[in-house]
Amino acid sequence: MDRWSRLSAEQVAALPTDEEVGFYEEHGWYISKPVLSDAIIETARRGAERFYRGERDGDLAATHGFHDWDPADGGLLRNNEFVSLRNREIAALVREPIVGAIAARLARTDSVRLLDDQLVYKEGGAPEAIDASTAVGWHADHAYWATCSSDKLITAWIPFHDVDETRSPLAVIDGSHRWSGLEHTRFFNNRDLDGMEENFRAAGRPAKRVTLAMRQGQISFHHCWTLHGSLPNRSSDHRLALAVHIQDRDNHYRQAFGPDGKPVQIADERLCRRLPNGDPDFADPAVFPVIW
Repeated sequence: MDRWSRLSAEQVAALPTDEEVGFYEEHGWYISKPVLSDAIIETARRGAERFYRGERDGDLAATHGFHDWDPADGGLLRNNEFVSLRNREIAALVREPIVGAIAARLARTDSVRLLDDQLVYKEGGAPEAIDASTAVGWHADHAYWATCSSDKLITAWIPFHDVDETRSPLAVIDGSHRWSGLEHTRFFNNRDLDGMEENFRAAGRPAKRVTLAMRQGQISFHHCWTLHGSLPNRSSDHRLALAVHIQDRDNHYRQAFGPDGKPVQIADERLCRRLPNGDPDFADPAVFPVIW
């Protein structure tokens, strides 16, 4: 089957233009036109509800080393990784051809695979004194994927409803993917977004925050070195979104070491098969299916 036949005419027309690809390469982020139907989002929403009820369609080869919120954890923010490997509706959303097609176009590659996914729920209606606990701090995704060889990794962020300024939109530091020295920017849990921005500026970084308000059906994409986070949910409604982390065709395992000199291991390595030389296979189709 011609892979382009997997897209509707409207989706083909909505693929990034050359100018939009250039914008992504300069700024490190891109927001698509509305490309996902209400029916697709509603199916994924039902899958998320099943997942939170404890229903599973598959199991993982590892049970630790990654975020996997449980009702016993409580709190206003839920973060679960590798949900698409355990829930058929979320898997269907991840594998929607338009998601991979846009990612491949932006990364200038002819094939992309899943790397990881995160289903993130933020409670709404919380008193202002505690709603800051639903913020996500500035971080670069590749800082968490040190054993990935590629600098073309890209994340698709899919909201399950409209997300305005009050409903915890994603935010990016414009152009930060071109900064150096981001290897250890793992500040997902540092919710002081303003304070961290001041630190960037004090270090001579031109930190310009861009807030990505979106409508249901749109997808935002950001480069693996783009600093991003999300604002607190100050709305009366919950916020639900799926981050789909995507690897380009050429990505493969490479050994990496942390600041302490110890070898780095990411959760993906414990889920996939091994190559003949013993390295984790980041092309294992059971864990990292091709999505375009």
